[in-house]
Amino acid sequence: MSSGATSPQQRVGELRAQVAHHNERYHTLDDPEIDDADYDALARELRALEAEHPDLIVPDSPSGRVGGLISTAFSPVEHRVPMTSLDNAMDRDELRSWADRVARGLDGQIPTFVCELKFDGLAMSIRYENGQFVQAATRGDGRVGEDVTDNVMTIADVPHELTAPHAPGGSTLFEAVPPVVEVRGEVYMRTSAFDRLNARAVEAGQKPFVNPRNSAAGSLRQKDATKTAERELSFWAYQLGEVIDGPEFTSHVDTLNWVGQIGFPINEHVKRFDTIDEVATHCKQWQDERHALDYEIDGVVIKVDDPKQRDILGFTARAPRWAIAYKFPPEERTTTLLDIQVSVGRTGRATPFAVLDPVFVGGSTVGMATLHNREQVAVKDVRPGDLVIVRKAGDVIPEVVGPAAQNVRRKESVAWEFPVDCPGCGVALILPEGEADTRCFNPDCPAKRIQKIAYFAARVGMDIEGLGAQMIEKLVGVGLINDAADLYLLTVDQLISLDRVGETSATNLVDSIQGSKDRPLHKFIRSLGVRHVGPSASQALADTFFTLRDIMSRSVEEMAAVDGVGEVIATTFSEWLAAQANRELIDRFEAAGVNLGDPDAAARAAEAKAAIPQTLEGKAVVVTGTLAGYNREEAALAIASRGGKSPGSVSKKTLALVIGESPGASKLTKAEALNVPIVEADGFEALLETGEVPGAALESHDSELESELESG
Repeated sequence: MSSGATSPQQRVGELRAQVAHHNERYHTLDDPEIDDADYDALARELRALEAEHPDLIVPDSPSGRVGGLISTAFSPVEHRVPMTSLDNAMDRDELRSWADRVARGLDGQIPTFVCELKFDGLAMSIRYENGQFVQAATRGDGRVGEDVTDNVMTIADVPHELTAPHAPGGSTLFEAVPPVVEVRGEVYMRTSAFDRLNARAVEAGQKPFVNPRNSAAGSLRQKDATKTAERELSFWAYQLGEVIDGPEFTSHVDTLNWVGQIGFPINEHVKRFDTIDEVATHCKQWQDERHALDYEIDGVVIKVDDPKQRDILGFTARAPRWAIAYKFPPEERTTTLLDIQVSVGRTGRATPFAVLDPVFVGGSTVGMATLHNREQVAVKDVRPGDLVIVRKAGDVIPEVVGPAAQNVRRKESVAWEFPVDCPGCGVALILPEGEADTRCFNPDCPAKRIQKIAYFAARVGMDIEGLGAQMIEKLVGVGLINDAADLYLLTVDQLISLDRVGETSATNLVDSIQGSKDRPLHKFIRSLGVRHVGPSASQALADTFFTLRDIMSRSVEEMAAVDGVGEVIATTFSEWLAAQANRELIDRFEAAGVNLGDPDAAARAAEAKAAIPQTLEGKAVVVTGTLAGYNREEAALAIASRGGKSPGSVSKKTLALVIGESPGASKLTKAEALNVPIVEADGFEALLETGEVPGAALESHDSELESELESG
């Protein structure tokens, strides 16, 4: 931002120059210098100033321009129907404001909205004449794009010849392919393809690519189409451009269905809503679940469904009034790397992390970010003082991606070196042969002790509210606790004696610690922090043996035979349980009254098994979403009581995925990829009763789009 002395005219001039420059870097050169959030902030400030001072508006302002300049490396293609951009809504209020403008523009007509995922790729227009692929062009500046026909021809998702369309059910929707069809959509790179591309780059000693979007754009602008073919690009279709002698559509959803019928991939997560509040909820859901997909999305596109209503609403200079993009909070920002330090975790793993100039990214302010391991620091070559890219993907720990494109390194900068000794205890760190992680193997390392207790108390463990790493460090430092079992001996008076701990806080913490005694066995097993023993294995062991004492009496072979455990986990846990110090720790937990399982549960399970037909014996049923009449535990119990298993994830061995209200996108996606039958909530009882998948679910599961079409 400018200083207070800068006039609106001066600031508008500065902003136009910056926006035009970054437009060219992003759209034309595929080499952005700033992240999307910073660019959006500049563009929004420019539009706001021009709206406030209309006398400053000029015809060639980048605020009214779509895309960037046209590259001279490819032949120009004039779009017969302009490829416009979209206005953005950054939050729920801005989304509602757009809906209000739509309502006013329709003068009493009630719109229906269609939501599509906003793919992070490159907009493309593909032209067919008499059913044959003849041309592909980028958006360019909206009027003229670049001819990338040869490169797009290499994308497997893009048909070389269109097929005659048919509506669901077999009736002909249109007798033949129209003489001219222009299909528009997004060229993108799947996350899995991007990972493979980077793996090949690292293996060849090359610098890894920054993100899938830039990789996709760069791949499309290869002069050698065989290079593009190696990049595994994909395509989603989402709109029609010019169509001559084509069918008349009454809804956007019908249009998408037709585009799918002629041979294009249509994303399965297209959904229609009657109210903007439903749209807002849908956007929030995808904001939370955006990483469940094998491709990157940065928002949701909302469109008015009725083409006639779209005609009434029309366009501004750069965007349709009948559509808007709801943008998710930025996940990549640039900031200064102040320092690189090393933390030591509960297993002794020494992890380098970045101390950052705080920056708002991924919905929160980030001051620290992981650098994973010593090899990653060397590969990324980030140094204190660098301007770096920080990425925070949802709930994932923030990470430093690498130096920003505009980073100017100081002359005195030197490569960072991993410390020789553990910062927690001073004992030499060791990088075991064949492993990526450097570790401290000192069993008495205080840093490891603190992290073990912190893991025990964390939400994924015993969920002890108010007991964070700082409090644990303080308790260990004054000698009040030495391990997690000591927590249950703490008193209010002991806590009050600590600096800056009041009676209310002390009482609440003691109550929270005592309340954690009743956590279920699987939570306790996980909280122990044994390497490899995660939530699935903890749940499987608890569900099979019912008490920790019973587990301790089992052989490695017996534990390994439990579905979801296996030899590696069984061996690790068995060795941990066999250690005298750990057995004494468990004795102290038991003496403190911590729940180590229910000895009578096995007998009750046997009685229930005898009373209930074992229709699901040896079968795995995964449940996602909310089922009427069942909470999550009750649904799992209903499956288990019939001899089945209810794991937390879908695999090839899964009998069926049962979907209730608001199902998890990742489970649905995986089930469809593995051809696992999907059972609607109303089929759950039949599945329990018969142990067989209801007949309707044996067929390929219809996408949400197809369901919408058939019902609408």
